[in-house]
Amino acid sequence: MPGINPLDGVQFCTENAIPWGIMDSTSLRERQKERRRARIYNVAIDLFKRGGFQTTTATDIARASNVSRGTFFNYYPYKEAVLLDYGSEVMNRLRDHAESRLHDGTPPLTVLYEVWDRLADENTRERDLFPPLAYEVMNPNPERARTAYQALPLSKVIELILRPMHQAGMMRTDLSLQRISNLIADTYLMVALRWSAYGTERPLQEEMRLALNLLLEGAVKRDAR
Repeated sequence: MPGINPLDGVQFCTENAIPWGIMDSTSLRERQKERRRARIYNVAIDLFKRGGFQTTTATDIARASNVSRGTFFNYYPYKEAVLLDYGSEVMNRLRDHAESRLHDGTPPLTVLYEVWDRLADENTRERDLFPPLAYEVMNPNPERARTAYQALPLSKVIELILRPMHQAGMMRTDLSLQRISNLIADTYLMVALRWSAYGTERPLQEEMRLALNLLLEGAVKRDAR
């Protein structure tokens, strides 16, 4: 008696020969995983804002998300990784704004100051979230620092903004555009971190504009050189 093919009667997607039932099941699992990750993320950010990042534990997040502690770590290997998703969202919004404004013909330096101000406003609203996020970029664990750097590509946004000026010969040539962008991004990180941790008499936006002006114009008078 011939054997029974367990896939008899199952429709196939002819393009890649994957059974429709199996493909649908895989897609459903992926959507469920995405929804669960989104729920954990939203709950965690809410807890961070209400109770503080340092006092909120992975157990708190898991319990409030209705998942096990192990499930939380399946999605986020450490608590700070949740903040990387938050920072990545901020960077995506900044990049979208920069691309839109450049496409409209807005001068690059105007766009740079707009992005600078928007980022300062975000950090001011979420002052407690910024220090642990910034510390991840400087994490002594090189793998975690690299992950944070990739999730928070501020230098790439700055490079995008300044590229038209670089192509027009308006930027200095002894440094690459990438290095200039990295230096500007690093300056933002350090100034904002100091402001978040210690505070000053000036608002963060004013502090950041002062720092950016200094970077773009220099600290030494031209006639003093």
